[in-house]
Amino acid sequence: MPWIVGVSGASGTPYAAAVLRALLAGGESVDLVVSRASRLTLLDETQISFRDAHWRDDLREWLARGADGKPDAFEPTDAALDRVRYWGAGDLAAGPSSGSYPAKGMLIVPASTACVAGVALGLSKDLLQRAASVTLKERRALVVAVRETPLNGQTLRHLVALDDAGASVVPASPAFYAGATHIQDLVDFVAGRVLDAAGVAHGLYRRWDGELGGTRAG
Repeated sequence: MPWIVGVSGASGTPYAAAVLRALLAGGESVDLVVSRASRLTLLDETQISFRDAHWRDDLREWLARGADGKPDAFEPTDAALDRVRYWGAGDLAAGPSSGSYPAKGMLIVPASTACVAGVALGLSKDLLQRAASVTLKERRALVVAVRETPLNGQTLRHLVALDDAGASVVPASPAFYAGATHIQDLVDFVAGRVLDAAGVAHGLYRRWDGELGGTRAG
């Protein structure tokens, strides 16, 4: 069964790329939903146009880029891309729109405040929101990597509602105890915490082992 990965319009497309790479590297299958707003963010942050008719080529280019924007930092294989199924954001008849569609759960990364509100209120205005609502009603794992600062009271209330509904709220807040020396390390930490919340094994960051200075020793 696949993991559904939803990419909303918030800044932070490198977080989504890191999660996708880790899922595919771990042998997982992915159902990908890229919102219309996120295409503008992706274009602004990476200069990549994500097109429905050419999604596989565009995804390959996106996953090959590091967080610093340099191309060819990673090499997505054909075998890995074969495990991705892409659904258009406007396709409300897509598989993930139904509870009978088999899926392990859903990761929304990054999650904008508009996306958070839509899911918390059950609006289902596009496939991303509908898939998230289905994930909640089927009691599957839903991880929401919210990327916004500062957070106002309305958004905080929406996040509490998602937590009450069973979702895991993971702010895109990198930590520094893992010994980050590059922007990609900080991105990978957040991506790793998203996967931790979903129970997906990975090796994206060095875990705390209870020893002060352990990162310097490595």
